[in-house]
Amino acid sequence: MRTYLALSAAAAVLAGAGATAYATTADTAASGPARPLAGMRILISNDDSMQAAKASNSDGLGLYELRRAMCAAGADVVVMAPWQVQSGKGTAVTNGGVLTAQRRTTLPAGYEGDCAQAPSAGAVYGVCLSAGPCTKDSPSATPADTVKLALRAGLRAKAGWTGAPDLVLTGINSGPNVSASVNDSGTVGAAVAAVDQGVPALAFSSSGDESQLNFPRVNYRAHAEFGARLVAGLKQRGLLTPRFALKVDYPDVSAGAPAKAPVWTRVGDGAVVYHAFEQRGDGDSFDIALGLCPPDGGGEGECAEGRADADSTWLLDKGHVTIAPITWDRTYGSPVDARRELNRIEHFVKHESPRP
Repeated sequence: MRTYLALSAAAAVLAGAGATAYATTADTAASGPARPLAGMRILISNDDSMQAAKASNSDGLGLYELRRAMCAAGADVVVMAPWQVQSGKGTAVTNGGVLTAQRRTTLPAGYEGDCAQAPSAGAVYGVCLSAGPCTKDSPSATPADTVKLALRAGLRAKAGWTGAPDLVLTGINSGPNVSASVNDSGTVGAAVAAVDQGVPALAFSSSGDESQLNFPRVNYRAHAEFGARLVAGLKQRGLLTPRFALKVDYPDVSAGAPAKAPVWTRVGDGAVVYHAFEQRGDGDSFDIALGLCPPDGGGEGECAEGRADADSTWLLDKGHVTIAPITWDRTYGSPVDARRELNRIEHFVKHESPRP
């Protein structure tokens, strides 16, 4: 069975949804040393934009939770993210025109002082496709654009960083990026752009609530604080590698059930959501719709999942944090590069990684 949801209708639901209440805690973002990421320079981007204005929390709130956690762990953070929502853009880039990286001077309420002690003060830039200032309706750079701009020119010009950052983080995405949707994901695409430039990268995505239309702050915060401890563990063991990116998806914890231990997974070969097309009468036009596969994973055709270690199965059905390696190399049948690093990180995830 398949369910279709018109994308315009989904947008309307998202825009009108209420935010989930969240009580701020005083928990530290990382265990162990008070500042385990001290000395690290981290670039953060996403595909949800840097606006964080929607009540559904679907347009960049996760980015600010990730920024908060990394600064609390001692990192120097700069954000360069799309000006507008760019979900589903994959690795798309803009081939002409002018990009403007405009600093955000008024941050979302509650996040203003998160990076006050960092050398770059957690500067947040939105990147638009414009020869002048970005305005409300300015077209946006893609996620991959923002990372390429940052690494090739933007960080030097705006933050004074004369070398590459130590790490690129993308997300936290509003909704999981699993199975076939990974190929479309701008969150993953931005991380791929980083490793393509020789910089280690992790892509973070969090589940929404039961409806997958609202994205509670508590999910983002739990994921961000886990992410800070994960990055610290990888750093301490020398496992931050530019040979491939790591995709880290977090389950819904908004109903009170805690996330289960991290699992090393593969990208599923089925689908959770997919693009469907509905013809308008007998004409030449087709409505773009969002196809939803059955939530129990029992679908047929492109909805069928054939891998026991699929990310979607362990995340959505079993409630685990899932981690999978992602590479830029699309050469079918080529030997796996960096096998030693891959094995060491798999061992770390299975036996030594932090628990939620």
